[in-house]
Parts: sequence; structure tokens; C-alpha cells
Amino acid sequence: MNTSGQTILVLNSGSSSLKFGLFDTDGTAGEAHDETVLLEGSAEGIGRPDGSLKMRSPDGSVRWQKTHVMESQTDALRTLADVLAEHGHGRPAAVGHRVVHGGPHLRTHQRLTPQVRQQLQEAVHFAPLHIPPALALIDQATEIFDGAQAFVCFDTAFHRTLPPHASHLALPRRYADAGVIRYGFHGLSYESLVHRLGDALPRRAVLAHLGNGSSVCALRDGCSVDTSMGLTPTGGVPMGTRSGDLDPGVVLYLMRTERLDAQQIENLLNRDSGLAGLAGGESDMQALLSRSAAGDRDAALAVDVLVTAVRKYIGAYAALLGGIDLLVFTGGIGEHSAEVRSRVCEGLGFLGLFAEDANGKVKAMHTNEERQIARHCQALLRETED
Repeated sequence: MNTSGQTILVLNSGSSSLKFGLFDTDGTAGEAHDETVLLEGSAEGIGRPDGSLKMRSPDGSVRWQKTHVMESQTDALRTLADVLAEHGHGRPAAVGHRVVHGGPHLRTHQRLTPQVRQQLQEAVHFAPLHIPPALALIDQATEIFDGAQAFVCFDTAFHRTLPPHASHLALPRRYADAGVIRYGFHGLSYESLVHRLGDALPRRAVLAHLGNGSSVCALRDGCSVDTSMGLTPTGGVPMGTRSGDLDPGVVLYLMRTERLDAQQIENLLNRDSGLAGLAGGESDMQALLSRSAAGDRDAALAVDVLVTAVRKYIGAYAALLGGIDLLVFTGGIGEHSAEVRSRVCEGLGFLGLFAEDANGKVKAMHTNEERQIARHCQALLRETED
């Protein structure tokens, strides 16, 4: 297959959104990372009356938008396919899917085959909130874009370099053998930053992806050596609606005193906790900062809990790495909230880390998971060609 001039559609699904990007391979002989964005956008508010789909040109201008109810991600995908066809974009050469968790057997980005799909199905219990909708989206994309090659890119893949002392949990060995280990997430975001930094990435770096989902990652020589999320994306620092790390005894307490079953605990820890749990249902950082400035103690507590947790991880990773040469903030909060960056860096001056510094040790950078997926798809297409 000649990849010159062919398009790659990237689908990045969230809990109530579907981001997408359409990329062109410019065909520069033998070169990697030569993808060019043609269109990008997102379907937001899926399942809500105010849901919308917006498509933008590479310069950021809105090419098309519509507000209407989309009941599911698969409904949003069908609408997207219709819009792409209306704008003269037929079947892509490849469709790349972001998949949060591939379980213990899928740790590398790869072409989707019946066997890979079956392995994903078997891994549902590792991420019951994420894998089922991902499979539904994959199946519909396969139907809509019949004939296009499909690839799956895993958020866990970047962290397969974790050493055993970081990946193993302090449980009997049989659990590790069954795949109960630290996987880490936001890997495609971290890969994007590593690619952007290139030769400017120093030996010891800490990356903090802060958004509705948040995590922190320690890098040595560009490889992940520790990260805050664990078996699932629930662990680590507190997030928009996720609890982050808990004493395991908390779960036992809830089971015993409130008679919560697994599904109820799942909902509590992933949908009703985190910043929202602390601040009466509010998880938007700008709203929390505004409320905090107005004297709202619950909002102030939520912000304090998050920035303190992130700061503690950075300090721990400084000890692990023997120092930090670069700290990068990314994600919706990390990139756009100077106040959060400043508060995280309070007390880290002894490491030479200051939120607004002149020595370049602290940066706020944009991450682009869709473009990173397109890079992987292009490389995998070339392997297929060879």
C-alpha cells in the first residue's frame, strides 16, 4: 500500500465527548511523523440536550457546527461520517482509535484484528467504564468505514517501560501473574510531549497531565519509570470526579457500613468523588478558583487537595530521579491555569522549580493525542506496506 496522500481518521473518545482529527500523509519518502491535519474537532455533551458537533480547519476557524442531541458516541460518529462525506472526504485509508486500557496482553499500538478485538473484550474487567464504549465505537467505525484499516493505540503502552518495583503492587504474586499491576495512563499525551520536546527533553523530567482526569509521570531518558495512576485510571491524584488514591480500608469500610456492592463503589469513586465530591458537585477548575476567591471553603479545599497531591508526587519523583531537570504541565488545567501551576510549585524552589521561571525548568505545553495517534497509524501503515 502506498500511503502517499492518504487520510487517517483519528477517534479519541471521552466519557461524554468524541474528539477527532483527519490527517493527510504527505508521502515524503521514508520519513516518519509527516502527518498534516486537514480537519479536527469534537462532539461535546453527548447524551445531553445541549450536545454539539464542531469541525475546524487547521487554522482554528470553524468549518461546520451544529447543536443537537447525540444519544451516544456511536451516534456522534455517524453524524461525523456524514459531515466528512458532505465536505468531500470519503473513506480514510486508516482509522486510529485511542483505547484507555488494553489489559495485560495488549501493551503496544497495533493493527486491529479479530484476535486483538477478542483480547480487548476479555480485558473489559480491567476498565469496565472505558472498554465497552470503545469497542462499540470500534465496531461502528469498522462498519461505516468498511475497507479502511483500523488501528488501536493504548494509553498504557507508554508505561510498559516501568521497572518491576514500580509496576508491581504489594499483593501475592499470583495477582501480578493475572495482570493486577500498575499500568499507568495518559500515555498518548506523554508521548506527544516527548515527541514535541525532542532533543530538548533532558534526562530527568516530570510531566503532569492535569484535566478532568489527572496524572503525573516520571521520565528518565524519555522513558516512563513511575506514574501516579495504577491498575485503573481511578488512582493517583484526585481528579474531576475520581477519588485518586485511597486507603484500601476506605473501600472495606463502605462495603461493611453502607453495604455497597462493586457497581455502587465504582460509581462513587469514579463519578461522585474527586473535586466534585469535595465541592458539592462542581469539578470545573475555573469555577472552583472563582468560588474559592469569593470565600467558598469547599471549593478552596478541593483546589488545595489537588495542588497538594500533585506537589507531593513531584517531590517524590524528584527523590526517585535524583533531581528534576524539567517539569511540564499539560492538559486542560495544566496548560491553561497559571494559578494552579503556581500553587503546585509553591515550596518546590529548593528543586529549582518555579511556576514562572527564567531558566526554562518549568513549562506549560499543549498536548495533542490525536496527532500522536496519527503518527502511530502512519508508521503502522508503512509496516503493512513493507
